[in-house]
Amino acid sequence: MSSEKRTWKQDGRTLARGIKLAYRICPTAMIYQIAHGFVGAISPYFSLYMSSLLVNGLAAGAPAKELLKLAAVSVTGLFSIGMGNHVLAKKNEVWFRTWWISSRWYFAEAQNRMKFAHLENPDVILLREEIDAAENATGAGVHMFQWSLVDIMGHLFGLLLSLPLVCSMFFTSAKGSFGGFSGFVNSPYASILLILLIAADAVIAVRLTNRKTELTQKEWEHLAESNTRNFAFEELRGSDVIMFNMKRVILHVMKEVIRPQYVQNVQKISSRYDCLLALLKSVLNLAVFLFTAGRAFVGAFGIGNFILYQGTVSRFVGSAAGLSAYLGMLRHNSRYLEKQYEFLDLPNDMYQGKLAVEKRDDIDYEIEFRDVSFRYPRSETWVLRHVNMKFKIGDRLAIVGENGSGKTTFIKLLCRLYDPTEGTILLNGIDITRYRHDEYMALFSVVFQDYKLFPFSLAANVTASHEYDAEKAEDCLRRAGLAKCLSSLERGIETAIGRQYENDGIDLSGGEAQKVALARALYKDAPFVVLDEPTVALDPIAEAAVYESFNQILENKTSIFISHRLSSCRFCDEIAVFENGQIVQRGTHEALVEADGKYRELWNAQAQYYREEEPA
Repeated sequence: MSSEKRTWKQDGRTLARGIKLAYRICPTAMIYQIAHGFVGAISPYFSLYMSSLLVNGLAAGAPAKELLKLAAVSVTGLFSIGMGNHVLAKKNEVWFRTWWISSRWYFAEAQNRMKFAHLENPDVILLREEIDAAENATGAGVHMFQWSLVDIMGHLFGLLLSLPLVCSMFFTSAKGSFGGFSGFVNSPYASILLILLIAADAVIAVRLTNRKTELTQKEWEHLAESNTRNFAFEELRGSDVIMFNMKRVILHVMKEVIRPQYVQNVQKISSRYDCLLALLKSVLNLAVFLFTAGRAFVGAFGIGNFILYQGTVSRFVGSAAGLSAYLGMLRHNSRYLEKQYEFLDLPNDMYQGKLAVEKRDDIDYEIEFRDVSFRYPRSETWVLRHVNMKFKIGDRLAIVGENGSGKTTFIKLLCRLYDPTEGTILLNGIDITRYRHDEYMALFSVVFQDYKLFPFSLAANVTASHEYDAEKAEDCLRRAGLAKCLSSLERGIETAIGRQYENDGIDLSGGEAQKVALARALYKDAPFVVLDEPTVALDPIAEAAVYESFNQILENKTSIFISHRLSSCRFCDEIAVFENGQIVQRGTHEALVEADGKYRELWNAQAQYYREEEPA
């Protein structure tokens, strides 16, 4: 966290945006919170006011009918306020959860709108982790408005309601002359002295509360870091931990970084400052008691007002200290809010074209890379350099090369996850940046080497939608090679993948998971299908068999097969060999393996793995 001195103006702008953001996430939740804070603030003052009227009436010998009327108003009012407070509290419980879910959705949507470069940026990933850690440990960020707004509104309304009563107390004095202590209490000097005492009490209480908040927040920050590491260590489990007894190392490191004394420190700090605040409050209550009792004794006001002023001054100081404490917390929270704004404000500066992609019945599309070079943001290293390539619908293109040669980056540019640093990519002779981004993306189905399956139903994983064609989804799963698996499932495509949320979910093998990913690519029914080393964990012979099967399934679609193993793509119409970000060779397998060059060198180096073991 930055130690830079912050101004009220800076924090004011940050907090104002935070309030707007919290309202935008779920306006109904904020309305209920403000209402709850207001009703909660009214209740004690209404009780004090009605009690003072009843006591004054009793002291003055008011008729029983009038006293019963006051009692009825008091009971009815307190019952109504109590019921309103109860209803609003229950509503807030519901809307608090709604707001929390909505906020998660809000940030997830913001992330989904970001350009792909941000999602791969380590700084952005770290930023999101810091936001989540602070939010989970201390409720920092925009969440603080949600869980603290009822109390803040209660203190604010309490301050506004008590201020007129506190002021009236100082201007109410008895007529006549009095001597000694009674004369002093009835004089303006006593009012001035008590005002100074209340002001000093408020200032000291504010400083103590802010200091308490500052110290406890620092401990919570340490706890947030500790929790983050704890969550990371919880993921360290599995066969390696058992076989190598790594739990000894894990437990030792966890003991070093996960320290419960952070919570103990918070309790110690809170206890120390709470004792000082309680002492301060006792001194003030004694002064207010002497002042109000003295003025009641000389007849400045009735005994009922004595009760009213006693409670009002105490609540006034408590509201001032409480409001100040929350303001201090909100100022401290500004730095977390600014991290969230930094995340939400990440620009999507990728040009969004307006040209519609031509809908062709013959799906006759041609892609051309024209002198394309690329380097990742914040890097000076060229990943691709002067790449020129053209391929048409129906082609079977293999891209081979060693790890780090630029194969996956080539696909990211093709799918417009990034734009070239230099050069142009054309679709049917037109720069792809001129097309509408969503329509251009619809042309591609990609099975990446790090493909993801989610703990949803098979149908949701294949169709990526809640509304889908069940018959088509099942057909895609069968074509991908999961007919036998599908027929064994009682719930069919509604069966969940994994058992995180459903006991009757299915645990897929690595090969079955790859087929689900392929079925997803088939369901999209895009004219271009890309397989970016999804079988990298398989041995060369098994991978070649899978690619050959994929080739038959994909029928007349343009297919791009990426592998660093040369045996996998011998069936392709053309092979492009990448080395150090450049295409160094192109041609068929037969032509390339006979020619001198990188392909032949790789083939000879890998050939021993391509031959199945002969039977004895």
